[in-house]
Amino acid sequence: MLARALKDLPKLPPNWRPKVLVTHCEIPQAGLDILRQKCDVVLTKGLPQPTREEVLALSKGVDAILWANHEKLNAEALDVAGPQLKCISTMSAGIDYVDVAEVKRRKIPLGYTPTVLNDAVADITVGLMIAAGRRFHEGQLKIATSEWERRPQWLLGLDIRGSTVGIIGLGGIGQKIMERLSGFNVGKYLYTGHKPKPEGEKLGATFAAFDELLKMSDYVIVACPLTPETRHLINREALAKMKPTSILINIARGEIVDQEALLEALQKNQIFSAGLDVMTPEPLPADHPLLKLPNCFIIPHMGSATVQTRSDMASVAALNVLQGLAGVPMFSPVP
Repeated sequence: MLARALKDLPKLPPNWRPKVLVTHCEIPQAGLDILRQKCDVVLTKGLPQPTREEVLALSKGVDAILWANHEKLNAEALDVAGPQLKCISTMSAGIDYVDVAEVKRRKIPLGYTPTVLNDAVADITVGLMIAAGRRFHEGQLKIATSEWERRPQWLLGLDIRGSTVGIIGLGGIGQKIMERLSGFNVGKYLYTGHKPKPEGEKLGATFAAFDELLKMSDYVIVACPLTPETRHLINREALAKMKPTSILINIARGEIVDQEALLEALQKNQIFSAGLDVMTPEPLPADHPLLKLPNCFIIPHMGSATVQTRSDMASVAALNVLQGLAGVPMFSPVP
């Protein structure tokens, strides 16, 4: 579908080369190549991240913005860019850093890049399940401290086979996670959300109330967006309802989990372990106590970090921008 759309880029008025700001200079080349066919591209220079001041300074007077970092996209940013701004696309699936209501109030078309990262995030979810369940981090620590033991009951982990997997948020990523787990002989799938979904029934998952899912699941996977409703959804009360043998996986947003409560639960072995691709803050300080726990496996927000996935995200974002400039519906508009 994306390949077809890229073969027939929208037409812009003759002799018009709109000015487009890309807010990170390391955007994959595929996105830049698409934009440069029809636009004059302005790139930030700051590494590893441009400052907000640089982004805002370069945004003045541009026709469109490909918002390629997680700086706050709010009224301030829109005011600085100016009233001539015609469209924006992020290069992400999560848009908790965007004041969507404000962008829509100004009638500025807004795109984002879900779907193309679902496979990569699902892959890393399964990796985190295995790593947290089979005690990868603890095993590495044992080797590093010369505590490797050879006895039948040493460093035993927990199986995915026969387990109950509970998914909080059965959207595109949650569904892909279930597809990836199809060869692991999972015992039962549960999911929770606002209401049952036909996709859940099709995939063989059972809709459950949030508390029921926590109590019954061996693996609890957080795959929902960050909203005011889901912030600190996994708190002390929620963690207390989980089994002492359960494993928490978060591949969504760090603030969905009350991190202090999780730290306490892991320190007290209230749950078996956690596997985290997201946390608060990001980057996580090197001296953060979570990093010292043997039962917490952490990676630095790598869910979509594959060559092909990031290239596809840049392509979708660039296509959104061109379509917004042309005044036609975006390939992937924010609903």
